[in-house]
Amino acid sequence: MNAPPILEIGDDASRAQALARVAELLARSGVEDAKTDARILLLAAAELTHAQLVLDPLASIGAKAARRLAEYAARRAAREPVSRILATRGFWTLDLHVTPGVLDPRADTETLVELALRLVADRRRESLSILDLGSGSGAIVCALLSELPEAKAVAVDLSETACGATKANLAACGLAARGTVLRGRWAEAISARFDLVVSNPPYIRSEDIHSLSPEVALHDPLLALDGGGDGLGCYRQIVQGLPNVLNPEGLVLFELGAGQASDVAELLVEAGLQIAAIARDAGGHERAVAARLPPSGA
Repeated sequence: MNAPPILEIGDDASRAQALARVAELLARSGVEDAKTDARILLLAAAELTHAQLVLDPLASIGAKAARRLAEYAARRAAREPVSRILATRGFWTLDLHVTPGVLDPRADTETLVELALRLVADRRRESLSILDLGSGSGAIVCALLSELPEAKAVAVDLSETACGATKANLAACGLAARGTVLRGRWAEAISARFDLVVSNPPYIRSEDIHSLSPEVALHDPLLALDGGGDGLGCYRQIVQGLPNVLNPEGLVLFELGAGQASDVAELLVEAGLQIAAIARDAGGHERAVAARLPPSGA
């Protein structure tokens, strides 16, 4: 990838001028939503609210903000995601800290959270037990605990960096007392049983990783992306152990890659589970599948 052009923002530039220059740079660098990203970076660099920008667009941006914005713009033009530049990502109703070496949580994953909450809607005040396999930043477990006030969770990840990120986000969200973080491979070291098992495992086919957008390929860890030759390798590993970690009639929910719903559903059925629901994301793609152990005696 060619180096992005250098952006110079004069100390006397107005907020509107700075915004326009950043948006133009990002558009020329191939950023998809250049205007939105430029606005977010400007607000962060100048420590402004959206209302302040709208009400006084001609105010000078100032020297300190101009330097910071130029740095942010150069990084975004090099296709570093906004969330990594600002080290934060809005997910569900939470602001999560995004660290290098951890998958950047995305809105698609909220489909899994929404489906889980719908399926346990009549049990929201119960002391549900949750197991999050491959917790990454902790986005899923934090979102679920924030909505299930009596629930407790165990989050597992093979990456030490991810375990640290999950712990930090649980603490920042005020959920640390109800969340335990363990380092390990899926549920191999788990001996307890849970009401709800959730996972967003790596599901990109190995040969497709090189074709991902630079924001993903250059900044998300390979460990969190590579699902093996057919993208289903991690699902197979997790599904094998599900009967040992699910409570009777317990639920498991997976995030899905594009076109994987039927294959993952088949893996679950082969393991003796019943499909409870499949949910689509905002783009209409089948993004999450839920299954449960059949009732005893069924």
